[in-house]
Amino acid sequence: MREIHVELISKTVERLCIESNYYLPQDVKKALQDALEKEESPLAKEIIEDIIKNQEIARTNNVPICQDTGLAVIFLELGQEVRLTGGDLNEAIDEGVRRGYKNGYLRKSAVDDPFMVRKNTGDNTPAIIHTKIVPGDKVKLILAPKGGGSENMSALAMLKPSDGVKGIKQFVLDTVDKAGSNPCPPIIVGIGVGGTIEKTTLIAKQALLRTVGEHNSNPDIAKLEEELLEEINKLGIGPQGFGGRTTALAVHIETFPAHIASMPVTINIQCHVARHQEAII
Repeated sequence: MREIHVELISKTVERLCIESNYYLPQDVKKALQDALEKEESPLAKEIIEDIIKNQEIARTNNVPICQDTGLAVIFLELGQEVRLTGGDLNEAIDEGVRRGYKNGYLRKSAVDDPFMVRKNTGDNTPAIIHTKIVPGDKVKLILAPKGGGSENMSALAMLKPSDGVKGIKQFVLDTVDKAGSNPCPPIIVGIGVGGTIEKTTLIAKQALLRTVGEHNSNPDIAKLEEELLEEINKLGIGPQGFGGRTTALAVHIETFPAHIASMPVTINIQCHVARHQEAII
């Protein structure tokens, strides 16, 4: 049994909070550069160039890529051969978020009451923590700050199994079209299909963590991802909503077995600032 003091968890989360908000992942940067080469609209090309320049300034000067530094979403994989010492795991994660958002000069966006008082918690806690117990003696942390603009445009539908692929496609296209410029396109579209109402939403968000443009291992699902990306980019929304062929950089679909009477579908939209960093302890 390997022992890990929770202070190491706090320090790691603090670092990930800062790095994820300062440094755009290389796969996202490459997707933007590829989109720039394919884009035909002069205005759209100019906007993509500005987006690429913005992330370079953030990386060079160690400042946030976007003013909305998001809620701290944590995907935690805890090895079953790990024994945590020194305190409570969830409190240690929140302490890391608290330090990261303070020391990284990141905007605090969490309110303690979602629909009444809505008072800012002042330190961007509590974090949204998704914990999975896995074999081994390691702890893996993925921190993915999620901004309000893109999250607000996400959607859930309890489709009927008879709706099939056609129903999924229509729901996705309607959701993206309705979102328009609000989620700051070009976007990444995470789609979860199956499970229950909470499971489909979780796998949709997890889909956003996949390397941009990397397809599902199932060839039929991979084909659907390609078809949806093509159809989304035909909508003409374009970068920041000013038109063009680059409304989305990628469509990622994850699935899970479902009840015979159900076909839940969640669309979790991510803006072009597709931030996430990970660490293994």
